[in-house]
Amino acid sequence: MKRYIGYPRVEGQASRQAHCDLPPGTFEREMSKEGFFGPAAFFHHRHPPTGWSDFEGPLRPRAFDLTRLDPVAPSPWDAPEVLYNPHCRLRFWRTEGAMDHLVRNADGDELVFVHRGRGDLFCDFGHLAVEAGDYVVLPRGTMWRLECAEPVQALLIEATNSSYVLPDKGLAGNHAIFDPAMLDTPRIDEAFLAQQGERSWRVAIKRRNAVSVATYPFNPLDAVGWHGDLSACRVNVRDLRPLMSHRYHLPPSAHTTFLADRFVVCTFAPRPFETDPGALKVPFFHNNDDYEEVIFYHDGDFFSRDNIHPGMVTFHPSGFTHGPHPKALSRMLVQTRPATDEYAVMIDTRDALEVGAAVGSCEWTGYVDSWKGSGK
Repeated sequence: MKRYIGYPRVEGQASRQAHCDLPPGTFEREMSKEGFFGPAAFFHHRHPPTGWSDFEGPLRPRAFDLTRLDPVAPSPWDAPEVLYNPHCRLRFWRTEGAMDHLVRNADGDELVFVHRGRGDLFCDFGHLAVEAGDYVVLPRGTMWRLECAEPVQALLIEATNSSYVLPDKGLAGNHAIFDPAMLDTPRIDEAFLAQQGERSWRVAIKRRNAVSVATYPFNPLDAVGWHGDLSACRVNVRDLRPLMSHRYHLPPSAHTTFLADRFVVCTFAPRPFETDPGALKVPFFHNNDDYEEVIFYHDGDFFSRDNIHPGMVTFHPSGFTHGPHPKALSRMLVQTRPATDEYAVMIDTRDALEVGAAVGSCEWTGYVDSWKGSGK
């Protein structure tokens, strides 16, 4: 634990409780360390911190409409890369039909988030039916393939040279957000045994982001049983029960679903709005100076963003001050609905992300201008 210099105090016109009871006519901005876990300062501004008239340079926010990536790829290794760094790679994969080969990621654990479609996933551990909203964790080295019952769109999140683990849920306890008993694992069932056979199969193995191919005269998914405490697993976003506080707007870190060495994966799911009159009811402005922030919009009405639809992804570089869009900001203390209606996947990375070459064609270049406005 780092020993930061700490001296909690109040200066000028300020609330004593973060995200609540703002001085009239002000807008709160948080500057913090360690992505909401470290020391923080809360500033009260006369104008929204995103109310710029112009913005130039590489720190500008980016938005991409991944639904405009048309090509169907037979292999996840052919999926276009969206964002990447040495510890995390994001791809968006559109596929259909049945894969005619197996794949194995030797670079790190793979987290498959199924955005659209459904099908059957076959892997070393057995058979697992998958559908929209599923997170599927595939440990590094797992052989797998997908048979689509409906065309599938999936966000692939690779923990390069790392493993996925569950977060420490602290005072809320191990069964908060979702009980580990909700994690489904593959079964060696009739469907798994039926797909075994003696015809030739190829395995495309990715290592150091290059692909090698091993060919077998039989299907190497030929296990008849296994034992141990390592497996692929699945949980659906509909099974998540988000932490809530009716008197305080919780930071995004409260919605952490999976951890890797240098990034976190969080899930925003429907929840009631805060009911305390003085509590913020929208995300607070913040710099997030220690992390890059990526949000993939899966389903619903994204209450803090304008002109965003399912299948889009936004990227806020570390150091970029952000918060709700102007229309959402006008409802920061009074909401017109009792609850949110959104599912989104957030990836916060400790290291700078690069934008993949393939997504330049689907960028919404006007995203930076969508933040302009007073919010009043």
